[in-house]
This record gives sequence, C-alpha cells and structure tokens, in this order.
Amino acid sequence: MWSFISIWAAASGEWGWAIALAAIALISYLATPSEEPPRYGLDHEFSVDSREFLSSVVASTGVPFLDGNRVQLLNNGDEFYPAMLQAINTAQSSITIEAFIYWHGQIGERFARALSERARAGVTVKILLDAVGSSTIGKEILRILKEGGCQVEWYNPIFWFTVGRFNNRTHRKSLIIDGRLAFTGGAGIADHWLGNAQDSRHWRDMQISIDGPAAMPLQTGFSRNWLETTGELISGEAFHPELDKVGEISLQTILSSPETGSSTVRIMYYLSIACARKSLYIANPYFIPDAVATDILIEAKQRGVDVKIMVAGIHNDMRSARYSSIELYGRFLEAGIEIYEYNRTMLHQKTMVVDGIWSTVGTTNFDNRSFALNEESNVCMYDRDLATQLQQIFLADLAACDRVDLKTWRKRGLLTKALGRLALLLKEQI
Repeated sequence: MWSFISIWAAASGEWGWAIALAAIALISYLATPSEEPPRYGLDHEFSVDSREFLSSVVASTGVPFLDGNRVQLLNNGDEFYPAMLQAINTAQSSITIEAFIYWHGQIGERFARALSERARAGVTVKILLDAVGSSTIGKEILRILKEGGCQVEWYNPIFWFTVGRFNNRTHRKSLIIDGRLAFTGGAGIADHWLGNAQDSRHWRDMQISIDGPAAMPLQTGFSRNWLETTGELISGEAFHPELDKVGEISLQTILSSPETGSSTVRIMYYLSIACARKSLYIANPYFIPDAVATDILIEAKQRGVDVKIMVAGIHNDMRSARYSSIELYGRFLEAGIEIYEYNRTMLHQKTMVVDGIWSTVGTTNFDNRSFALNEESNVCMYDRDLATQLQQIFLADLAACDRVDLKTWRKRGLLTKALGRLALLLKEQI
C-alpha cells in the first residue's frame, strides 16, 4: 500500500512525500513477519480431554510436559509482587529476570534494592531488559542495580543497522530464582500493576508461580536471549540445577520466538480452539485475530461451544489495538460469540480455559505482534482444579465488564469506523 502511494506521489511531482512514503514502505516490509498461521489441519475430531489432543499439542509445539510441579495463580499486584519479592529475598545462587517492562517508580525501586541486596550477598543477578519496553527505567534504578553488582543488559537496541529486526522485542516477563522457582504472566515491573485492580490507575493482571521442573524452560529462554545479547553462555548448577519433583502438577512451558520461523504459542492456541467441545473462555487485552483464528472461533461456536472473549475496554492503553478489535467484532457477534469489554481498569492478563480442563497463562497477546514478532512464553496446564480456578476468575471478572451488543456495534460512529479500518491496515506490524 505504501509503495503504491509513494509511486503516485512521485508521478504527481511530490518528491518529498514520495521519498518519505518509500521509506515507510521499506520499514513496513522489513517489519512484516514471514511466519504464517496454520491454514489446514485444524478440523480435528478429537477434544481437549483426549490423549490425541495431548500428543498433538506436544508434537506440534515440540514441548513436552514436565511432571512434579507446584503451581500458584496470583491475581493483581497485591498478590504477585509480595510473592516475587519474597522469592528474591530467599535466593541462594542466582536470580535471572527477562522483562519487557521495567519502569521507574515505587515498585521498580523496591525490586532494585531487593536485587542489589542479594547481589551483595553473593547471589549472581542477571537482568535482561527490552531496549524499547524498558527505556523509561530511569537512572536511579540503574544506579541502584549496578552499584549493587547486578548485571543489566539490553535486548535488541535499535540502531540503523538493526532496522530489519527492530520489531523483534522480548515481551517475556520471567523471574527465575536459583533455576528452581519461576514467575511469569502478564505483568511487568511498574507502579500501575500495584494494588488490586480497584480503579483505573491499578491494572488487572495475573502471574503464575512455578516451583519445580517446569521452571527450567523459562530459564532456557532467558539463557538463549542472554547469549544472543551478550555472547555469554550461562551454565552450571547455579542456573541449571537438577530439579526434583516437588508437587503433583504436570506443565507444558512453551517458548515462542520469531527466530524459530513458526509461533509455537499460536499453534497451541489454534489447536486448543479447534479441539474445544464445551466451553472456551479467553481473556486477552489486545484481541486482533487473523482470518484463520476468526474462522476457527466461529466454527467452535457453530458446533455448540460456549465462546466468551474478554478484552480491554475503555481503559485500553493502546488505542490502535482497541480500534482494531472493535472493527473486528462484527463477525463474532453475528455468530453469537459473546464479547465483553473490561471497563473498571486496564485488563492485561492473557489466559484461556477450554472445556474446564485445559488452560494457559502467559505473556502472549492475541495479535500478530505476539504470535509472530515477539519473544513470548505461556504455561499450559492439563489439570481440572487449575482450570476451574481460572474459569472462576474469568467469570468473576465479568462483573467489571460490559457485554458488546451487535445492534450497538452496528451503530458505532463514523470516526470509530474510520480509525478501526485505518488501524487494521497496520495489524501486521502492531
């Protein structure tokens, strides 16, 4: 599109516009991922409560289930930040953090001082921050971390010679203690995650803690990106200890990266949707499905699945994502899929529960950026108790939502329509 407009501008003698639009066209081309969603093989006859589903999700992602874990679901900052800080305080050998967002503020300084204290006590602390997402961390936090002896590195800084991969960000939020205890989920380290989602200044989000063998893949993801960034290979017992079974839960911890050429998290999501038979509850702030995802969600509803989708509403912090979502509501509403906008504050968790037995919590948004451009991680659970917990959390959150009505959607204003269609033109990059 940008190329055609650039040619038109040149033909009209508008050389300044032609050059600028040609540059946009080049950047858009370089930023557009080559990874494509699966188009065939999504019409499965088996359900998520079958052995065929489990073997398929393992084979198609290349990620096995690891037994012997303890798991805790942590709602909002009042639950997950104290648990994370307590874990940092108990670290004996290593602490690793991979974060898209680490911002200046009260909670950022608390984490910095806790990490520095452990580094001074002899614990190796390595922190990998996304060069874009964490650019507002501030000098004070960096000073505290570096003076304490923590190693801080930046993932994929933007230079002119990295233009071909500047859109590749690490969107992971991982904290791993001694290679044994891990936290991941939707939340970074910033003040708007404090509290209990009580108002618009305090976001709604969720983290999961993993104690046991399933913490290892998150450490693997950190180690690979640390190696890519610094050239340092992380090895040894301090980071990769032999992990004993400490609980009863079996987990699949999926890492997704554009470097692999296909999105393992996307495959997991689409296969789960295709195999849903009773209920499908998705909570995700940025819901911009591609054509394949749209079709399989509608097909799920047509075969009798109760499909409910919860998205960020009026407090969505990305207006382009909000307008894109609104523009795409139509086909879902016409099919009878229920869409809910969370309007108490910014909804930011990324969860899915299928048929009350299969569930996932992670960092991945339901959009092209997360599926094809970012480094992401999701923890998957084939466990009825955990699925029931997540389902109850989802249903409780409906109290803070407004259900989207088809008639109201059709009457949305001209400006909303125009902004939605414009935003969709950029959905491959945003």
